[in-house]
Amino acid sequence: MTAALISRAKGRRAAAAIGAVSLGLLTLSACEKPTELATVTVGSTTLTSEAIPGCDGNGEALSQKQIASCVSQEGGKSVEVHAGEKVRIGVDPAVAKAGWYVVAGDPVLRAPSNDTYRTFDADKLFQRTNPQTGQVSYLKEVTLLIGKLAKGQGQGTETMWHFQLKAKD
Repeated sequence: MTAALISRAKGRRAAAAIGAVSLGLLTLSACEKPTELATVTVGSTTLTSEAIPGCDGNGEALSQKQIASCVSQEGGKSVEVHAGEKVRIGVDPAVAKAGWYVVAGDPVLRAPSNDTYRTFDADKLFQRTNPQTGQVSYLKEVTLLIGKLAKGQGQGTETMWHFQLKAKD
């Protein structure tokens, strides 16, 4: 009699364990890959954003037409920036591993970065250089574009984020 009770208890535990494992696998299969984020911090204000809609190549390089569309899109989160302030930009580790760049009034980085965090002078982000005369002017508002390189640097841009920076007097 006791052998039958022990056998039933083992069967119930085994069935419960199989059910728990099955439920766990089902739950994991429903999970999506987390969205990569970019963060901009100015003073005590922090903005975090997902990629520009339609500007996430999901592992593939964006076409030139897609990039032009991404650059021309309006909107994005905005923050006011005082002259002389620091603008801090952070990206997910996966973005840093692939390499990323920043464009504001002019390209900001000479080479793609593999850091997860960089700091820039606000004055540099608001400057635009005329390529014909070399004369520098300062913008009142600038779209800060952050681009993730597609696999194998030099393969184009895979994902883009943008933020609006507004000069505050």
